[in-house]
Amino acid sequence: MSEMTATTAAREIHKLAKLCEEHNHIEADLYDKYQVKRGLREQNGKGVLTGLTEISTVNGSKEIDGVITPIEGQLSYRGIDINDLVNGFMNGHRFGYEETVYLLLFGTLPNAQEMERFNKLMGFNRKLPADFVEDVILKAPNKDVMNAMAQSILALNAYDKRSDDIDIPNVLRQSISLIATLPMIAAYSYLAYRHYMQRRGLYLHNPKPELSTAENILRMLRQDKKYDEAEARVLDLALVLHAEHGGGNNSTFTTHVVTSSGTDTYSSMAASLCSLKGPKHGGANIKVIKMFDEIKANVKDWYDDDEIAKYLNKILDKKAFDKSGLIYGMGHAVYSLSDPRAVILKKYTLDLAERKGRESEAHLYKTVERLAPQVIAEHRKIYKGVCTNIDFYSGFAYDMLNIPEEFITPLFAIGRIAGWSAHRIEELTCANKIIRPAYMSVAENTEYVPINER
Repeated sequence: MSEMTATTAAREIHKLAKLCEEHNHIEADLYDKYQVKRGLREQNGKGVLTGLTEISTVNGSKEIDGVITPIEGQLSYRGIDINDLVNGFMNGHRFGYEETVYLLLFGTLPNAQEMERFNKLMGFNRKLPADFVEDVILKAPNKDVMNAMAQSILALNAYDKRSDDIDIPNVLRQSISLIATLPMIAAYSYLAYRHYMQRRGLYLHNPKPELSTAENILRMLRQDKKYDEAEARVLDLALVLHAEHGGGNNSTFTTHVVTSSGTDTYSSMAASLCSLKGPKHGGANIKVIKMFDEIKANVKDWYDDDEIAKYLNKILDKKAFDKSGLIYGMGHAVYSLSDPRAVILKKYTLDLAERKGRESEAHLYKTVERLAPQVIAEHRKIYKGVCTNIDFYSGFAYDMLNIPEEFITPLFAIGRIAGWSAHRIEELTCANKIIRPAYMSVAENTEYVPINER
């Protein structure tokens, strides 16, 4: 047999892929026949109940007179309404992410002294092992910052003498360390990509222990280290709003699934991060940005409702943007009337747009937000209302903060690792069974045929 070349290997893979598709197709009607909840969802989109949690509450409907009725979206962290939490630290002129981390991990809001000690603990942990940046991050730059982050998280296992110890004090130590260092890992991974793959200058700024997570992120990303407080507060708010969203979202459910096997913290967090990067989950915010770039380029008058609606129809008809038929940033698995995170972020994003002189873009976002539900309702059968989700405005906010596109989904991970950590501790504390849902085999029995008779 002659040696295989790259060309013949590619052809062979292409041929085998067709075989793969042919023998991995399950007829859609079988899911109905066996009452399989695809995606662990009911027909109305509501998730199948698979667990209990005290960490957060996510509501988009309630039963009124025996009828499930949509309501304005509700989100609470440890029983505290997200609006009250945000108003508390915003009105107190404090950064809120560290306070939110404390709440999610320990189940209660810290007093002033507890907050001061926890901030010092976070500051103490804002450091990576000696030579880690050079040996792990800079030596293996990756065009996908999320993959680079996962690689670094797994590599940290080798630097931890108690990496496999799943006693709660040790898991808490690991969790606080990862929450504190993930912004560094993300920033340095992006800067390595920027230098080695985009051929731009390399600069690495150390975080300052006394600064908040949001301030340190902006300081590390910007060559001149400069930022203003208003910018840092919007970024801090975004981190708070992304910090947690129930046990059923894909990445947090991944945390529960992987943790239930008894594996180590680094493996659990890396798995959750890899789940988050998907375009149907945390990667959706980039899709929103790209979609609006297309709208801006193709809609001449951003104040013309008819022209905007016409282009949204083209998107739904799979004739524009990525031909998926999706208006990104619209719709949510739970919320139907409103996403409370989007409502909060919208207010501060529009304020930032006014300060940055980008009112025309803000008007375009508001118009799409208003028109898209109408256009979607005219196009397809929907079982519940459609509202903007947090991805809709977050991309616009990050763009005004000069956050690089490659860093946008990593920001989601930086915020959400607080929730993952809380759910990991909850799973270790409360559950004692490995998560193993059932899959029904619909394969037909087939006789084995000897190779010389095939």
